[in-house]
Amino acid sequence: MLVSIVIPCYNSEQTIGKVVELSVKEFEKTKDYECEFVLVNDFSRDGTWKVIEELAARYPNVKGITLAKNFGQHNAIMAGLQYTEGEFILGMDDDMQNHPSQIPLFLEKMQEGYDIVFGVFKQRKFSVIKNITGAVSRFLLWHLLERPKHIQMSSFWCCRRYVRDEVVKYDGYNTFLQVLFFRTTHNIANIEIEHYAREAGQSNYNFRRGLKLFMSCLNFTVIPLRAATLLGTLFSGAGFIGALVVLIRKLINPAIAIGWSSLMCAMLVFFGFSFLMLGIIGEYIGKLILNINKTPQYVIRQTANLDKEKKEETND
Repeated sequence: MLVSIVIPCYNSEQTIGKVVELSVKEFEKTKDYECEFVLVNDFSRDGTWKVIEELAARYPNVKGITLAKNFGQHNAIMAGLQYTEGEFILGMDDDMQNHPSQIPLFLEKMQEGYDIVFGVFKQRKFSVIKNITGAVSRFLLWHLLERPKHIQMSSFWCCRRYVRDEVVKYDGYNTFLQVLFFRTTHNIANIEIEHYAREAGQSNYNFRRGLKLFMSCLNFTVIPLRAATLLGTLFSGAGFIGALVVLIRKLINPAIAIGWSSLMCAMLVFFGFSFLMLGIIGEYIGKLILNINKTPQYVIRQTANLDKEKKEETND
């Protein structure tokens, strides 16, 4: 059985070669599976594309794609998915933290009949700040997205071919891959895997990139709008009740002074909430406009080891 490994690459000239070589060795240990690689260079600033070209020249089962600008990790994966041919598709990172030695665990779990398997790290080897922000984002996504409540998602995953076929139908510019998985199936499992320390460089996910990825989930949920409606109703009701209380107290005791400070605090809270909700609504409208304008998910600049007919078919 063929397994397609999709790896988005960004500034990984020091690690991507090792990822491929170690993955090949893992597949050499079994007669049941063979592998292909789709390496997507997301406009790296170093020599990542040169390394990918060298790997494509050395290994006939390595396909290379380089994008015309930086489109982000999930969009790069979507570009790679277009060129996968395996019955199983496995996604992993390029920095050796998703270690190739863990691949057999995914294949074994998939044989139990699951459609998607996510790897869950036994111990997360990130910085303290990244662990905290990651925990916050996971908590929010847990409540914003429709998914099996016992399932944790990660960037190390494996899915079946039919799931890939459904996912690639999405043509919106702002992609959140795991959400597309949840829209396709809930026959999903987790496995515990080892999280290895980064071998070179540092994480490419800063606060801005992480926030952009988190906000992309607005493409797939209306819960923030429903929350705005609920909270707006509650605040309006509380304001009406408060106004009645003030009026009654004033009628009973005309000497009661009007509280300027409390009024200002209430105005700041309510106006702050109003502007927050306006920002969320504006985010929805902005994403809608960008999708209507056909903002591209990705633009392929160059390829290596790709069948020309397949490339032309994908671009049609």
